[in-house]
Amino acid sequence: MGATTLRRAAVAGTFYPGEEARLRADVRQRLAAATRRSKTDTPEPKAIIAPHAGYVYSGDIAAAAYARVASLRGRITRVVLVGPCHRVAVRGLALPGAERFETPLGPIAVDAGAVHSLRALPQIVESAAAHAQEHSLEVHLPFLQEALGEFTLVPLAVGDASPQEVAEVLDQLWGGAETLIVVSSDLSHYLPYQTAQRTDSGTVRDMLALDPRIDHQHACGATPVNGLLLVARNRGLSPQLLDLRNSGDTAGDRDRVVGYASLAFSVGGDGQPVTGDETDKGEILLPLARATIARQLGLRLTAREDAPFLQKPGASFVTLKRHGELRGCIGSLEAHRALLDDVKHNARSAAFLDPRFRPVSLREFDEIKVEVSLLSVATPMAFRDESDLLVQLRPEVDGLILEHHGCRGTFLPQVWESLPTPQEFFTHLKNKAGLPMDFWSDDLRVSRYTVKKWSEA
Repeated sequence: MGATTLRRAAVAGTFYPGEEARLRADVRQRLAAATRRSKTDTPEPKAIIAPHAGYVYSGDIAAAAYARVASLRGRITRVVLVGPCHRVAVRGLALPGAERFETPLGPIAVDAGAVHSLRALPQIVESAAAHAQEHSLEVHLPFLQEALGEFTLVPLAVGDASPQEVAEVLDQLWGGAETLIVVSSDLSHYLPYQTAQRTDSGTVRDMLALDPRIDHQHACGATPVNGLLLVARNRGLSPQLLDLRNSGDTAGDRDRVVGYASLAFSVGGDGQPVTGDETDKGEILLPLARATIARQLGLRLTAREDAPFLQKPGASFVTLKRHGELRGCIGSLEAHRALLDDVKHNARSAAFLDPRFRPVSLREFDEIKVEVSLLSVATPMAFRDESDLLVQLRPEVDGLILEHHGCRGTFLPQVWESLPTPQEFFTHLKNKAGLPMDFWSDDLRVSRYTVKKWSEA
């Protein structure tokens, strides 16, 4: 792991008490108070978001999350801890190059197996410097030690990275009931008290909607937060707000405050993507797409638009076929609006704006068959060359996005039906993106995603 085997506590005595007995008493008192305030009939968290300021400012807000985690003591044996870099710039997500982290409550072993599994990802780097003085991870450790007892740690300091890169790492480390995901973030900084309250309430609303577009002015840990929101949406996690306050409520004046929130994310089923009954979803999405096209043609056709899942952000493709032949296909690669609006927009575009086809006419409307696909989060692929990429492709499973210097193209997994081999699939995707079919460049970017689709009979 490198020469540095121990990452020593850097902010003990400043952000939190530096003496063991005082620190343990402080954390226990905050956890006990949070436990008294919390509900007892809430689901167990798979992931939490908690703040990372000094305990006098944000300790009670963080304790609201860790009081919920304490019930999992003895079951959680690994913690994936992700927070922003404040002092040292890095590209990607930085491992510490250390075998242990130390606090006044004792050492914590870094999970060597997890660290080894991450090294193949291109966004993973090693930087002892990024971790040496970083408080965004360290301040969580005493809470984790007191709440969970023994566990191993996967500490990642996030620098210049995309939410998708963070999401890929979290997905790889997701594990089962033994793994807890902790994302470290404060909210707005140095706004007047009432302005901060309004701003932070809006940010939390976005988090609760699993909308991964938080910006860094509204959350200093925006990138890891957005990464978690992407995974939470794909895996069907349900978010819950546990506490929302600012430094004006705890230990500071109200002229320039910093906001803090703690949230818990609980998993449905086995932790795989779940968002309600899939059959019911199709029974809502297909009539919605058809009714949208019908109204554009002047027909009076209605469909249900009040299903809760339609109000959450989602990425969809709408595909139209006539007599088994493609008649239009338009979609979104990233969730940037409510699924309701996304499906309606893509249905209209597939029917009337696909440049490959003339607009759908009233005469052929009854002959059109509608298919709606919902896309997972796209994750970047790591590969040495084209052969390595092709070996990694999963026929009939992967959708691909190809990008190179302004050229971009995608194939849904459905395209495997007509292009069944990885070589054919990828070659024709290059052509669709406007590149020669034999094109290769080392800076070619490829991401993959999966879909859930429903089709009219």
